[in-house]
Amino acid sequence: MHERKAVIASRIGLHARPAGIFAEAVGSLTIEVTIALEEESAEDAMDASSILSLMSLGAANGDIVVLRAEGAGAEEALEALVALLETDLDAE
Repeated sequence: MHERKAVIASRIGLHARPAGIFAEAVGSLTIEVTIALEEESAEDAMDASSILSLMSLGAANGDIVVLRAEGAGAEEALEALVALLETDLDAE
């Protein structure tokens, strides 16, 4: 299992637009990715390809989230997803 932390950069947090962009990126992968706030346990992690799960996470600007994935290409996928979360998707 690969794990990476990311700091939410979008000014309003992981709300509709950034969550949609992120969910679409995760959905295009052939591996499953979970996401959780840093202080939550791995058992509480949610499906990162679900826009509803992402929005219910309640991640605000500056919050740290943990992404986890397993399988071929997981490490590279997590790198790309971290870069996406650490970009202000509200500014684009």
